[in-house]
Amino acid sequence: MIWILLFMIGLVGAMLGSLVGLGGGIIVVPALLFVGTYTNLLPEVTPQLAVGTSIIILIVTGLSSTLSYLKQKKVDYKAGLIFFIGSGPGAYVGALVNKSIDLNVFYVCFGAFIIFISIVLSVRKYLKPSQKQLGAVRTYVDPSGETHTYQFQPVIAVVISFFVGVLSGLFGIGGGSLMVPTMLILFRFPAQVAVATSMLMVFLSAIVGSAAHIQLGNVQWLWALALAPGAWIGAKLGAFLNHRLQVNTVILVLRILLVVVGVRLIFQGL
Repeated sequence: MIWILLFMIGLVGAMLGSLVGLGGGIIVVPALLFVGTYTNLLPEVTPQLAVGTSIIILIVTGLSSTLSYLKQKKVDYKAGLIFFIGSGPGAYVGALVNKSIDLNVFYVCFGAFIIFISIVLSVRKYLKPSQKQLGAVRTYVDPSGETHTYQFQPVIAVVISFFVGVLSGLFGIGGGSLMVPTMLILFRFPAQVAVATSMLMVFLSAIVGSAAHIQLGNVQWLWALALAPGAWIGAKLGAFLNHRLQVNTVILVLRILLVVVGVRLIFQGL
């Protein structure tokens, strides 16, 4: 029963994360905290253990979805590597900060952050992309034949991705929840390229963040082994759905879920 439950958590988290570029940890971490606190299926989980285990799974999710998106030719790997220059060190710093955080403080901060992400997802389509030319202009031709133009300034990208990486290491959420809106609004990335490139950054950042959490002993390896197969399959499924479906309906469901989870975590921490 425990293995099936963890498999399903990994599957659903990775599917939603891969579909909209969030990474999946924003589902996995609250799920582990909830199951450990309110059921007898798992021992009570500390924030450090939930986050450390989630980041291990983000490696699986990021790799699986990135390989799928590479086949679809949606990954801007050069941009992803530049983002990683900032997000990699940021993820390590966030992991170190996580080791000393109080349980109730973690619940409140994480809950507020989840609600903030829901708000970002709600308003991102109403925000006009920056018209300012930043860095080298890049193009992407979508499956319908339409050409999209976007650009980013590497220094700005590295600074932003560093802070995104800190949040990734601190909360185990992958960083795509902030990086995708940033790519869409500030750098004018096409939505599908933003999601695919975000997953490459999630994969690389998770490797760095997981190194810190492993060093700190924050990984429950048996749970990770149960979560990983579901995460691999879910990431493939999310990438497939991204190529086939309109993402708006899924984002609406995800926004509602995030608000419910965020409010519950805040009340739990108060």
